[in-house]
Amino acid sequence: MSSAPTPPTSERERGLKAFRRPVYAIIEPVVQWLVRRGVHPNAISVAGFVVTLAGAWLYSQDHVRTAGFCILMGGLLDIFDGRVARVSGLASKFGSFFDSTLDRISEIAMYLGLMTLYNNYGAELADLWMIYVITLALGGSLMVSYTRAKAEALGFDCSVGLMQRAERIVLLGLGSLAFGLAWSGVVVSSIIVVVALLTNATAVQRIAWVYRHGAGVPLGKSRASLGNRKD
Repeated sequence: MSSAPTPPTSERERGLKAFRRPVYAIIEPVVQWLVRRGVHPNAISVAGFVVTLAGAWLYSQDHVRTAGFCILMGGLLDIFDGRVARVSGLASKFGSFFDSTLDRISEIAMYLGLMTLYNNYGAELADLWMIYVITLALGGSLMVSYTRAKAEALGFDCSVGLMQRAERIVLLGLGSLAFGLAWSGVVVSSIIVVVALLTNATAVQRIAWVYRHGAGVPLGKSRASLGNRKD
């Protein structure tokens, strides 16, 4: 009997973990302080959610640079809640579910704020076209999250693809903070187009990945368990 090998971790995932280590080292003193003060990770999740909602509202009010700052701060708090949960030993299935749910709601709010920005910015055809692009980016973002969640429910760790949540937050937040509506908002518009294209490409890539690893695998069995069958 032989066991089917677990699909290897992608080079990108290893690189991402290597990038996270120095970031965690930098924030570790703050994490330890929060743990000592007894701050619950769910409270940090709520704080990040509120800050991101504030960013969404600021987009709708044409305060793009400030909105970008709030989006980045919300993403930073999302890092802290996970680290505090693990370091404090308060990580739980509900906490993970709660955090992921707030992430989805806050991201929907962010895109709605962007839609309002372009709806108010003018009645030009380009602005109306961007509303459809933002809708495409919203759909792609939700599909990236859904495909991974569904794959995990089936026993697969499907984390492939370029445009995951961290990348979306950094691109949109940093682009908004750095450029705002400079040059008639062309930079922010370009970033949204990139996010729309790459989120949907990532969703398709994950569907293809699950097909390669899950085609022919009966429900209730993992790919690895099939390798233990007698030939």
